[in-house]
Amino acid sequence: MEIKKILVANRGEIAIRIMRTAKDMGIRTVAIYSEADRNALHVRFADEAVLVGAPAPTFSYLNMDKIIQVALSLNVDAIHPGYGFLSENALFAQKIKDAGLIFIGPSPTAIETMGSKLKAKETAASHQIPLVPGTETAITDMQEARKIAGEIGYPILIKASAGGGGKGMRLVEHANDFEDQMKRAVSEAMAAFGDGAVFIEKYIRSPKHIEIQILGDQHGNIVHLFERECSIQRRHQKLVEEAPSAVLSPTIRKQMGDHAVKIAKACNYYSAGTVEFIMDENFNYYFLEINTRLQVEHPVTELITGVDLVKEQILIAEGKPLSFSQEDLKIKGHAIELRVCAEDPLNNFLPHTGLITNYITPKGPGVRVDDGYEQNLEVSIYYDPMIAKLICYGTTRDEAISRMQRAIDEYQITGIATTLSFGKFVMQHESFQSGKFDTQFIANYFTPNSLAPSVNSETEKVAVYIADLLFHQKSSSTNNISPPAEHKTNWGIRKVFK
Repeated sequence: MEIKKILVANRGEIAIRIMRTAKDMGIRTVAIYSEADRNALHVRFADEAVLVGAPAPTFSYLNMDKIIQVALSLNVDAIHPGYGFLSENALFAQKIKDAGLIFIGPSPTAIETMGSKLKAKETAASHQIPLVPGTETAITDMQEARKIAGEIGYPILIKASAGGGGKGMRLVEHANDFEDQMKRAVSEAMAAFGDGAVFIEKYIRSPKHIEIQILGDQHGNIVHLFERECSIQRRHQKLVEEAPSAVLSPTIRKQMGDHAVKIAKACNYYSAGTVEFIMDENFNYYFLEINTRLQVEHPVTELITGVDLVKEQILIAEGKPLSFSQEDLKIKGHAIELRVCAEDPLNNFLPHTGLITNYITPKGPGVRVDDGYEQNLEVSIYYDPMIAKLICYGTTRDEAISRMQRAIDEYQITGIATTLSFGKFVMQHESFQSGKFDTQFIANYFTPNSLAPSVNSETEKVAVYIADLLFHQKSSSTNNISPPAEHKTNWGIRKVFK
């Protein structure tokens, strides 16, 4: 079926990203928006826009029935969920299908199967894909769980089966802490996902986070589009991503790609998806999970392969076969992405919402900005604080790094704190430049003092000392906890560095 009109069930930069490709393909677009997003860019960018509810996502961007009702009333052919919100909700995908519409994404069955980490691990194990040592089923009995943890050996991770983004995840270093952390993980999982199921796995210290982009059609054809390195994270959420990885050999790259395709075929997967792995210092890799959607970091893959992943998603949803094979795909150049978030690196990366008073994006060779904001728009407390994605491409990794540094210098955002300065710190750090970094990059190398240009006066020295002290106190107190809800900023400290 030819798609002529798409409703994008999302907001911000990803909504605009999808609409741009749709317009390139001659497809009309419909935006939905909440009361907080009346003036948002994605509302103005779409051909049509409909208010769906109050600012809180539950009443707007998560309101399945309302979204489908809008789609039907406007004679929409298909719904694209973007990422986040309802993108990995099997019930939403099924409701769309039952309404006679097309869901631009994988089948409800694949979403349900791979949306559960336990089911995904079971599928991976049945196809001889390496797994981190741990439990194969959900753990509910405390004594049995304690016994299993002891057999695996500390440190261990307790992880929510239905979760992601660090929610319901607890690191346990010692047996004496197990019961308390177990209760906390179950409570967090229930609060975040309505599902308290958790499992236990061995904690791999200082791993690399490597993911493989997959793409499949509805005719059984599946390919991988190589890897992305996503190891620079805070609170288990990515901040810097690149493609390809600086350290993977062609042999390991092929092995990981083959395993990703293998697990995708096991669940009859189609559309775009990502198979995530963790890798230890000896380049042993282990299956982590599958994200059954487009990833935030998909642009770096697009730049090194020349494939528009959103366009391919739409063509696959129309029932068309892939127009290329694995042999047709080649890596060309290098791409790096920085998530530009309204977060304060000087204050433990806490959200820093408010009005953007100045906004000028970088330009020039090899620079791409996917954003959803402009000057005089407000970053709302109701949604993810990401403002934009800054992506830089070069023929070599060194060139991509240089262009990223230049682009960060050109990017002007005032009125709120952002992660731009942190991105510059990463690009200039020897560990990143050499490729010898892992998920502990922030813990190992970064403090607020890292961003201080110069410290001369006694007042500045005291401010830096306090900022470092607060950073370390908050880092230790938020051990494997999802981001705090408060949106506080230490203005006294910020004045020193702005």
